[in-house]
Amino acid sequence: MPVVAAAAAAVAARPTGAGTARPLRGGVSARPCRRRGFRAEASSSASTPAPVAADEGAGAGPCPVVRFEMGDFDVADRVSVGLHGRSDEMIFEATVRDPSSELYGSTVVLRQLMSFQAKRRGRRALEVLKKLARRQMMYHSYAMQVHGYVTPGNDVEQDDGSFILVHGYHGSYSLRHWLQLSDWLPTLEATLALDEEQVRRVGDDSVGGPAVTRQLRLIRILMRDLLIGVNYLHSHGLAHTELRLENVHVSPIDKHVKVGILGNAVDFHDNDPRNSTLASNDERRKMMIAFDMRCVGFIMAKMVLRELMDSSTFLKFKSFLTKGDDPACLREFLLPILCRNSPSGNIGLQMLDRQWGAGWNLLALLLATKPDKRISCVDALRHPFLCGPKWRINPSVDVIRWGLGSTAVRMAEDYIYGQHQRRRLAYFVELMEVLNPNPRTENWLNILPGHWRLLYCTGRHIGLTLRQPSPRILITDVFLTFAQTSDSIDPVFSLTSDIGFKIMAESDWPHDKSGSEGTLSVTSSARIATGRIYIHEQDGDDSRVASSRSSRRYLRGKWRKVSKMKELPASLPTVNITMDELDVSMSCSSTLNVSSAQKVLQEIRTQTPPEMFDLSKIVCGTYVDARLMILRGVNGSALFFTRSNSRADS
Repeated sequence: MPVVAAAAAAVAARPTGAGTARPLRGGVSARPCRRRGFRAEASSSASTPAPVAADEGAGAGPCPVVRFEMGDFDVADRVSVGLHGRSDEMIFEATVRDPSSELYGSTVVLRQLMSFQAKRRGRRALEVLKKLARRQMMYHSYAMQVHGYVTPGNDVEQDDGSFILVHGYHGSYSLRHWLQLSDWLPTLEATLALDEEQVRRVGDDSVGGPAVTRQLRLIRILMRDLLIGVNYLHSHGLAHTELRLENVHVSPIDKHVKVGILGNAVDFHDNDPRNSTLASNDERRKMMIAFDMRCVGFIMAKMVLRELMDSSTFLKFKSFLTKGDDPACLREFLLPILCRNSPSGNIGLQMLDRQWGAGWNLLALLLATKPDKRISCVDALRHPFLCGPKWRINPSVDVIRWGLGSTAVRMAEDYIYGQHQRRRLAYFVELMEVLNPNPRTENWLNILPGHWRLLYCTGRHIGLTLRQPSPRILITDVFLTFAQTSDSIDPVFSLTSDIGFKIMAESDWPHDKSGSEGTLSVTSSARIATGRIYIHEQDGDDSRVASSRSSRRYLRGKWRKVSKMKELPASLPTVNITMDELDVSMSCSSTLNVSSAQKVLQEIRTQTPPEMFDLSKIVCGTYVDARLMILRGVNGSALFFTRSNSRADS
């Protein structure tokens, strides 16, 4: 954006050590200053830099921070739109014109720090460089390099004088501006010069392909670079604390992602010896790393789901997390807005659903509600979502279990036409029951309360197509809500089944799904107790043969590692669910007479699983985690639920 040259000169001109003003523009001759190496110290700014030890690793050396004067620069009259600054900062682009400088002819950024807090950030950036300079190659590759500073006097600690930070220029766009371009994908691919050699960095061996594949490959490259840079800071005892799209740049020169200026970087260890203990420092370190990883999660979410670039949508996204909802349920929360304007399929949703929902798993680990549950940079770099198809990965049991549930959810979202699909989904449900991560009753009591949406039932399915009943009823959503009662010593839940429906017009119902909406509610009280479900109750030869076949079916191939069982157990731990009396009510937006209401009720009971109308037919729970639940009915059918929080479009 253009900057008036006269205004720039007036702002940047500051008294020098001799009391004379030095203009910002390079057209006025000035005697260049003598460069001096600078080592930021907490106690004194005039001390002589200590030499770096010889065993500090490759790339070790003195901090390349020098003191400049304004006469060393030709200041441009424009500033790139991608340069991000605060209200107490003024930003200028400039070209180094001193032939004796190593930066001669290169473009730099002059960041004039106005307030006391801004100057403190600038001095902190110089101080942080002391720690990072031991591995200068990593610093230059993954951080925005600070070249030096401009001050009127010799003391960088002066608070009343001008302070200008001189740092690297890495293109005209921040990552946010890249993503806001209409043709961001081919432009960023060209900037990174993606070829087969480059994509091998993420375990791929090809370029091009469908848009989903191209975007996923690019996001892997950006995310891996970002995680390597953040891990570089963490390994040096620093947390960035300001990771945002505006502070991340992509360098067209070395093709690396650069994290922003480290003016707000925080040490893991408290410098005050009165507050510094081993336990407190360890807790502080974990909290700082967790904060950075949450910021990385926000960056990944915006890169993959472009809808979150809208401020109002992102506010709902953050509100979901702030309220304490589990990030494992993000897919259910975001699904309405991701599919709202994408009749052919949302690209971000397809990327996160790939590899058995690995993207949603990584997002949930980065944004975990409890800081100690968030994934580290090193573990994130090993996550299947960030590893290409040519890399052999060894996913954890939790990732495999997540993939199993995600695949079952995606299968349940499609209409099940053939018997083969129904058998395969029933097999996935049974396998999830074998791998239940929370078999204890205490786990169920903690996880069970909430709003659960019915995805699938392994029992009989009856629709409208062949029967053509009157009236035509369309079942919308079926919910089961568990709420723990506070006035009881025993674990008693208030259980409510809400069945949403529409009464459609009989003339054109296959094409017109509009109609009168209503809800059928069934309430009861449920008691939870420890129980078991027996897989094979008979001891005959036929039963043993069937059991052997079933064991080979469950424990072969990819499931051998996750189950760690040589054969299926005879029984599985469950929780028994005992119901009290039922209370049934129905409401509808249109007026119904008694006969019509009875027909509507009968049709609802025909299309929905009997366990959702008669809650007493639910006998036990066989699987539960933060996002999925499986209940069994008295006839052996399984009800497959996903946790449903408040919707993003509500």
